[in-house]
Amino acid sequence: MMRKKIQKLCIVALAAVSLLGITGCGAKGEDSEVSIGYFNNVTHPQALYMKSQKTLEDSLGTDKKVRWTAFNAGPAEVEALFSGDIDIGYIGPVPAVSANVKSKGDVVILSGSSTGGAILVKRPEAGIETVDDLDGKTVAIPQIGNTQHLSLLKLLSENGLKPVSEGGTVTVSAVANADVANMMERGDVDAALVPEPWGATLLKDGAELLLDYDEFYMEGKYNVAVVVVRKEFMEENPEVVEKFLAAHEAASKAINEEKDNALSIINEELKSATGKALGEDIISESFERIGVTTELNKESVLDFAQISQEQGFIDELPDEAALFAE
Repeated sequence: MMRKKIQKLCIVALAAVSLLGITGCGAKGEDSEVSIGYFNNVTHPQALYMKSQKTLEDSLGTDKKVRWTAFNAGPAEVEALFSGDIDIGYIGPVPAVSANVKSKGDVVILSGSSTGGAILVKRPEAGIETVDDLDGKTVAIPQIGNTQHLSLLKLLSENGLKPVSEGGTVTVSAVANADVANMMERGDVDAALVPEPWGATLLKDGAELLLDYDEFYMEGKYNVAVVVVRKEFMEENPEVVEKFLAAHEAASKAINEEKDNALSIINEELKSATGKALGEDIISESFERIGVTTELNKESVLDFAQISQEQGFIDELPDEAALFAE
């Protein structure tokens, strides 16, 4: 298991630094820091909870300072990993795979974070009753090449449909989540595959549910967010990574077992970071579709890798042994 490997790394590191007369496992002094990347999004719940409660800071004490950096898109976080600006990151499985491949294994997946958390909605007047009815329609996704985009491509393929870009009849359009409602109202978009909390928000604004989170891909058990780490950082700081994993697991447990209080904490963190909290009904409904777990569904990650290669987002499939940190 990952934790046993980290413990072994820590023992080796302690032995090595003791020969040099240095104390601590991979420590670089009290002024050194660990940098964590994340999104201000409910699909990264442990990050929001941990940041608010300072549980990682409490665990590390003065050994490491913790710096949290928020990102709006996977590619920007990947670049920060490549440059060493962040050490550990909460990110979607698709950019995680891309980072691993492009870095030749220098960025690895450390843990699961959340599952599901997306729905396929439709415009009421679009004449869509089943996936087959997406033929000739326009479907919005948040970003080309992201998790929802690849999930949609998989869904279309399974139902004998193709996007226009591949000679098919379904127009797949990247639309900012905040703009989908207006585009639906104008009739520019017929359906949308969106993550929470946008799914719950669109339903509240009048969109209709076509497929729930557990109906379009792997019964909703696919990882929508994972945790990645720079391999060099993990090997040099095994004790820090172990403490991070413990805090990540404790946050997952708190969110699942003390849900109402945890969601309040997460919502306050969102308000602090973005200036606006989610409605209690929206965040509550969102977490009916989001699974909070440290478990990795490797099958889903590898499936996303396969689709990524088929679509040309990565040149080659990752080496499974070099993709997961275990």
